[in-house]
Order: sequence, then C-alpha cells, then structure tokens
Amino acid sequence: MKTTAYYLDALVREGLTHMFLVPGGLIDPFLEDLTRTSGLTAVVAAHEGGATCMADGYARASGRFGACLCIGGPGVTNTLTGAVAASTDNSPVLIISGQVPTDWEGRGGFQDSSPATLNDLAMLDPAVRKSLAVENIHLAAHHLRSALTAMLAAPQGPVHLSLPTDVQRGDIATPWTPLDATLYRPRAYDPVAMERALDILAPAGGGQAPRRVAILAGAGVEKSDCADELLRFAERYAIPVATTLRAKGVFPEDHPLSLGVFGYAGHRHAIEGLLSGDVEVLVVLGSGLSQRDTLFWDRKMLPSRALIHVDIDPRVIGRTWPAEVSLCGDCGEILRLALAADSQRLGGLERSVPERRQWLDGLRASGPRCYDAQNQECPDVPLHPARVLAALRRVMPRQGALVVDSGAHRAFCGHYWQAYAPRTYFSATNIGPMGWAIPAACGIKAARPDVPLAVVTGDGCMLMHGMDIQTAARYGLAVVYVVINNGALGNVWLRAHQEGPGAAGLTEIPIRDWAGMARAMGLGAAVVERPEELEPAFEKALASGTAYLVDVRCDKRFVTPVTPYAQAKAVWHDD
Repeated sequence: MKTTAYYLDALVREGLTHMFLVPGGLIDPFLEDLTRTSGLTAVVAAHEGGATCMADGYARASGRFGACLCIGGPGVTNTLTGAVAASTDNSPVLIISGQVPTDWEGRGGFQDSSPATLNDLAMLDPAVRKSLAVENIHLAAHHLRSALTAMLAAPQGPVHLSLPTDVQRGDIATPWTPLDATLYRPRAYDPVAMERALDILAPAGGGQAPRRVAILAGAGVEKSDCADELLRFAERYAIPVATTLRAKGVFPEDHPLSLGVFGYAGHRHAIEGLLSGDVEVLVVLGSGLSQRDTLFWDRKMLPSRALIHVDIDPRVIGRTWPAEVSLCGDCGEILRLALAADSQRLGGLERSVPERRQWLDGLRASGPRCYDAQNQECPDVPLHPARVLAALRRVMPRQGALVVDSGAHRAFCGHYWQAYAPRTYFSATNIGPMGWAIPAACGIKAARPDVPLAVVTGDGCMLMHGMDIQTAARYGLAVVYVVINNGALGNVWLRAHQEGPGAAGLTEIPIRDWAGMARAMGLGAAVVERPEELEPAFEKALASGTAYLVDVRCDKRFVTPVTPYAQAKAVWHDD
C-alpha cells in the first residue's frame, strides 16, 4: 500500500474522522488518497496555523487526538504557534509535513527545509514531544507508531513527522496493528502514595480526620474522563470543589458543592474559601499549580495540615510548592480507588460531613458567587461584555459548548459564564494565542457535530485568524461566532491607557464591519448594538443551523473581573 494511503488508513483505524490541512506541492501525493479513504473527511483551512488549531480543538473535544497536514518550510513555520498551544495544554496532535525528495536535500531545491537546510525538525522540536524525519520507506510504519506513542504518553502533546515526497510515494507491506487502548487511557498510580493520601483523609487508629477538606480540580480530570467519579466522591463526603480556569466545567458550576473557578477570573466562593486559612487538607487533581491556577502563587491557599498533589506528570508535582503527598498517577484511577475504599477505611471523613456542610454554608453566605454580578444586567450602550455573556448563556442549551479566545473576553467568560459538563468549555489557557478559538471551533464541531457551539472572540483576534470563519461556512459547521467588537486590544488597552494617549493609541483598532465580512465569506450575520437585541440575535444564530457571526458592539472601558488576581500580582515579589 502506498505510504500516504497507509498513513491515512492507520489513522482512521485509530479513530480519526477528520484531517485538517492546507494543500501544497510537497503533500500532493496525499491529496487523492484523502478523498478516497473511507471514514475520513478532509477539511481545508485558510492557513496552516488554523489547521493546527483545528486539530487541537478536535483532540480536546473528542478525547482522542487530532491530525493536520501541511508542506514543510512555510507550512511548518505557520504551525508553530498552534503546536505550542497544544503542547502547553497537553493536547495530543499529529502534525505531518511534506518534504522535498531525499535526493534533493541540501542542493538548493525549492522549499527544501530538510535537516540539511532550514531543518523543520529542529524548528518544531521545542514545541512537540517528538519530531522525526521519515527518510527511509522501511521506517515509515515504525516512525508513525513511535510518534503516536510519544503523543499519547504522559504528559500528552503534539508530535511531528516529516515525509519526503519519495517516501510518500513508496509502498508499505507491514499491516497496521491498532495501538492498545491502554495507551489512550492509562490507569497508572503510586500505591504507596495512595495509602498515604488515604491516611491523611482518614487517619488510622481513630485519629482526628480533617473537617475542612477542599478539592482543586484541574485539566487532568477532563483528560482522564473522570468528572463523574469526581462528582460522586465530592457528594459522598460533602467536599467542596473549585476548578482551575482550564478545567471549567469538569464540576457542574450550579452544584451545591461547587465553589467555581479559583485563580485568574475566579469566583468569590473559591477565592475566599481557599485563601481563608481554614482549609486543613487541599487535594489538587490534575493541575500543575501554575501562576494563574494559584492566584499568582498565593501561599495563603496552602492548607494547614496537608497538600495532596495528584498529577500524571511527575515534573509538575512540587514545582510550585512541596506537597505532603506527591501522588503521581491518573486522576481517574485515584478517584476510583478512593470510591472503592470501604466505609470503615474512610469512616472518619464520612463522620466529618456535617462540619464540612456548615463550613460550606458559611462560604456561600459570604456574598454572590460573581464579583459585580450586576454587570450581567448592565443597560449601557455600547454593551458590557458581562451582559452579552448573560444573554448568550440564557439562549444556549445547558450542554452547549463555548470556545473562548484570548483577550479581555477570556476573563469575562471565565467569570460570568456557567459551565455544567466536561468538554463544554474550551480555551488555550497556558500560552494564550490570539485567534486560536476561531479555527479551533471548526475542529471541535467536527468532533462533536450534535453539540450547540459558540465562540467568544474579539476584534483583535479576528485580525489574527478571522479568515477561518470561511472554513466553518464552507464545510457546513454550525458555529456561532460572537465578536466582542470594542475597537481595541482590550486587555492591553486597559493597561496602556493608564500610561498615556500614545500608548493607548497603539492598542486601538478601527471599528470594522465583521458582520459584512462574514456575509462575504458565506456566513449568516448580524450586528447588535443594544441589550434588547442580544437574545433575539443569538436565538436566530443558533436556530440557523449554519455558521453565523454576531458582531456585538461593546465598550472597551469595562474593567475585567480579575481584581483578586491583580491584587495578588501587585504584592508579588521574587523570593
């Protein structure tokens, strides 16, 4: 079988349904096979960076992996930002790039970016888990398996394969054997550390069990598909749960035990609860305790008795603070083991449930979950982003999904949007590339076509990746794009205008007619300028069943809901 057909067939056998690409000469051998491979849909993006983001979105939504295809040289360089976003958020993506024939390497061939010249492998190497050149047909099957295995190994992330065109046209005789299912869902854990964690939650010999226990749930919960286990464990022992922004939705935000988001754009109950000094034991599940996940490394969140830090990646345990229990393992396996512990083993934790409920009642009585909750009904024109999100949330079905871009709107979404299920809130939170959400939504919708999907993006983001709205229209992907059109790079403007008019001017954007651009690209579109127009416009967009853009005219002067984070940043000093 020809290498290109073999690769595509192998990926379909691994569960892939969509391949995202930008055609070019160095991948010509793939094109006909893309149209002939049963079970695989080819989606042509506007830009290789968009194709990578689409593959990333597909991976996050499907819970499997995504794949994209591009030429070497300029195609590979265009993928770099998307690869970094996938890498820092541990999203498994396979990037396949075409390369000049092996006998052209280093001889001045057009678009030669082989290891003998520009070296695509070296350019992508820091951004991926493995970058390989398949320069021998006898290694083609082996290198594909090696790349997929590296992609799925903890911590997951993108990988890159470079295929010269002569190898693409070669023949592979070895049949593809699908990867073992355990590679996709590892069940690893440290049994010794697990016993130490259980001893802290319920000391042996009748010792006093901690009364004020809290959980901080990170993205590892979503990646392990163990949101149900988290909910059952929290309910059994009445343990309040906060999430990181990246993990928003892994615990229903309207549940009585939910504290909301902790950290950047976090909620009152989560922030005041975890910083109160009352927490005796804090269980961190699948968060690397980054700057934004810890409210700028605020040591007040450290518990009085024990920090139990669970993560599949041992490198992030202890990176920020030492833990009394460093539990390297899969979050799902850890929760299943905790649920399987008999009532006698965790009896002390069960007996302290009434005191935890009383503590939680006190946290909830401290005030509304959202700071400045009244912003959600703000009547101002131009519009307040919180009012926009409140209207969109009322219109969206409960299990509808939101894709959030980078900018001031990320903070508004994190704070004012409620998410109720895993894989319904998507954002590239760690590196934060502007425009990521616009193409990523195409991949998310391809993976989950039955889920109503909206994107909240900005006018600055549209300048970055706005052309890929046409991809949604071209392939009939029903994505509702909500553009917060405020005439500025919002977050930057909020800082710059305090420095002076010159700095502010550099961050301002002329108001553009994004609805007009969307219509030219084949989308339905509307402009919204007043509060009463919001819900009818969103209802029409969702009911259209097509790609649709709502150009919402907002005011750039509204401050983002990150006051606790900003205060923590203001007092930060390097030790």
